[in-house]
Amino acid sequence: MIQRSTNEQTLALAGIFQATGLVRDLAHEGKVRSDAFAVCVHSLFATNPANTEAVYGGVAGVGYGLELLIKQIGDPRSPQNLEVVKYVVNVLHLERQLVKRPAMLQQISAGVEKARGQSVHFDITHENIIASLASCYLDTISTLTPRIVVAGAQGHLSNPDNANKVRTLLLAAIRSAVLWRQCGGSRWQLFFGRRHILSAAQQLLVEAGPG
Repeated sequence: MIQRSTNEQTLALAGIFQATGLVRDLAHEGKVRSDAFAVCVHSLFATNPANTEAVYGGVAGVGYGLELLIKQIGDPRSPQNLEVVKYVVNVLHLERQLVKRPAMLQQISAGVEKARGQSVHFDITHENIIASLASCYLDTISTLTPRIVVAGAQGHLSNPDNANKVRTLLLAAIRSAVLWRQCGGSRWQLFFGRRHILSAAQQLLVEAGPG
C-alpha cells in the first residue's frame, strides 16, 4: 500500500511537473533532458511499485520536477511557470474524468503492456516504444475534453518524433496524477497546503543531490 504522506504526495506532484515541464521544453526547444524523459517513461511501466519513490527509480529521478515545483510555488506568476501550471491543471482535470471510465483505464493498461513487451527488444526510450505509448495516448486520453493544447514552435511540434514524445509525456503526467490521488493528494492541498509541499520538495531535492 502506498504511504499517504506529504513526501509521497510531493514526489507524485513532482512527477506531474517533470512530465509537463519536459513537454514545454520539447515544444519550445525541440529537446528534453534524456535522463528525466527516461524516468517519465519508466513511471508508466511501474504498475506495481513498493512505494512512490520506486515509480521514479528513486527521489533523484524527479529532481527536475522538484525544481519546477519549487519554482512554481516560489514565483507562480512567471510566464514559464504559468505555462507548465496550465498543463498541470489540465492533467489533473483529465485524470478526474479518466477514473470514471474503467473501460478506458483498461485500454490504457493494455496499451502500456504492449509497449512494455517491446522493451524486451528495445531501450525504453526507443522510438518504437515511444510511438506505441503515443498511440495509446491518442486512442484514449486525447479523446477526453478539454484536450490539452501544447503551445510552442511549430517546427518542433510538427516533427513526428517530437509529437510522439509529447504524447508519451502527457500520458506519464496522467500516470503521476493518478498516483497523486492514490497518495491522498487533492485540489484542497494544492491551494492550502502549499507551504508543506514546498518544504517537502526542498528537503527531497537535497536528498536527490545535484542534478
